[in-house]
Amino acid sequence: MRIELAACTQTLLQEIESREFTRDSVAKTYRLAMASSEAVDWARVNRAIVARWSLSALEYIKPS
Repeated sequence: MRIELAACTQTLLQEIESREFTRDSVAKTYRLAMASSEAVDWARVNRAIVARWSLSALEYIKPS
């Protein structure tokens, strides 16, 4: 059985907006979204990350 993140874009945007979530926790969700078969609006998610933290935070969050 395969389990994957659902509503990836919405989940990521909610986490990014909420001050309860750290950059590290968003990075974990980002990786789960990358493994999901669901389409993700990466441009929107990446813009939200840069708006909350910075471009260097986006580079930190995105897996290399």
